[in-house]
Amino acid sequence: MSKVTKLADKKNGIIAEHKVIIVGCGHSGVINGVKLTDAGIHDFIILERASRAGGCWRENTYPGCACDVPSTFYSYSFRTNPEWSHSFASQAEILHYIEDTVETLGLSAKVRFNTDMKEASWLEQERRWSIRTNKGEYRAQFVIFATGPLTKASYPDIEGLDEFPGEVFHSAEWNHEVDLTGKRVAVIGTGASAAQFVPEIQPRVAKLTVFQRTAPWVLPRPFDRNISELEKMINRRTPILQKLSRRRIESLLVGVNYALTHPWVMRTFEPYLKWLLRRQIRDRALREKLTPDFMIGCKRIIFSNDYYPALQQDNAQVIASGLTRIEGNRVIAANGESVEADVIIFGTGFDLMPPPVGKIIRCANGEFMAQRWKREGPQAYLGTTTHDMPNAFMMVGPNILVYSSFIEIAEWQSAYIVDAIRQTDARDVEVIRLPKPFCDDYNEHVQSLLHNTVFNAGGCNSYYLGEDGRNVASWPWTVPELQRRLSRFDLVNYQIQLRRSDGGSKLAEAG
Repeated sequence: MSKVTKLADKKNGIIAEHKVIIVGCGHSGVINGVKLTDAGIHDFIILERASRAGGCWRENTYPGCACDVPSTFYSYSFRTNPEWSHSFASQAEILHYIEDTVETLGLSAKVRFNTDMKEASWLEQERRWSIRTNKGEYRAQFVIFATGPLTKASYPDIEGLDEFPGEVFHSAEWNHEVDLTGKRVAVIGTGASAAQFVPEIQPRVAKLTVFQRTAPWVLPRPFDRNISELEKMINRRTPILQKLSRRRIESLLVGVNYALTHPWVMRTFEPYLKWLLRRQIRDRALREKLTPDFMIGCKRIIFSNDYYPALQQDNAQVIASGLTRIEGNRVIAANGESVEADVIIFGTGFDLMPPPVGKIIRCANGEFMAQRWKREGPQAYLGTTTHDMPNAFMMVGPNILVYSSFIEIAEWQSAYIVDAIRQTDARDVEVIRLPKPFCDDYNEHVQSLLHNTVFNAGGCNSYYLGEDGRNVASWPWTVPELQRRLSRFDLVNYQIQLRRSDGGSKLAEAG
């Protein structure tokens, strides 16, 4: 393909054709844009549905929203940030960091804002992806779906919710027009978002009732502190200090991930964790409600220093049962307990697998990815490619999650993707395809390895597990193994089609 972008074709409605199209300008989209540029691949654009970059950090604006890994680790390895004001950066600071990176590293000219993908499909004859948007059609040889897993708020189906007379919203769609002061507020869910906004709203509300279907493991957040101006100055002058901090956190998380794949290791921590609960929650009845009945790590671990204190205040109440129905302004749990509420806030997470974008991405056979994954189960190779999706890559796909920074995982994936594009160019390859038998065998092996991990055998029902019981999220090997496998594109495992020189085509096995 020519390195020069094709101009708009008025006849067929194609706006432009590029080597690569990245869909989404959150962390993953930014990382891929930077890595492509560094590799000398400049014929790409980023399609962003909103008017600004940021992804989930643009959308989530609930009180207390912040990262739950240290700021020095939740940042790009290629752009340390000495200006973090807190050891765990807030949503506003992270959003500013993303937007500043886009501007400073020259990606702004590559982003097409307010351009919403309506459908993506593979054109077999043209050997190109067609990306139809609200602005028209784009085409590309390669496409990177960097839309992220945290895009669509998940609402449970609750009887009587439509007739509730008060305000209702989700933490991911926070209604800042609603003044919670003096209100009776029912919070549904006890995940990571709820653990952040509950302590923020508790002092303002008249009555706070948390409906808890399953008690999560909540651990104190270490090194939770503001960063002084002196420390910022030192970080500016000595950036190696932040890099060393990243290395220390990486080493710690390597150990954590090893423990999660070996339940006997996690069991050794249980006596300490129960002692910690007794120290943090003095009231025995409340402590019983807040004590998890599954092994730590089976669900996402929550780190907070103010969640438990907020629940022990006089105006707070925990109902250890899920919400089942609403009658007027009365909110009723499955165990029969109920309260009257003026506002209902859902902290019930996101629709993860299949991702919402799967409903508008067509595989090569014309079937929507979401339909195929519903039938076969979500599966991918290295969380990045999948069969019947030629020349397509996804960010943070199935079975790639580890206890780490999403940014670190995205950087490793981007290295794999950029190397794929470079290798295909060097070998005159136009199309790469992941064979279905190889993808199936890989995923069966993944599932067999996950069978005895904490994620599967820890005694909980988490978003890691699909409806059929298969683990659709977790990585079964070590963190260094994930980095190693993504460090170089393994063309030998793909089928290839060489670039056409005479109008014909040639399908071959690489290697």
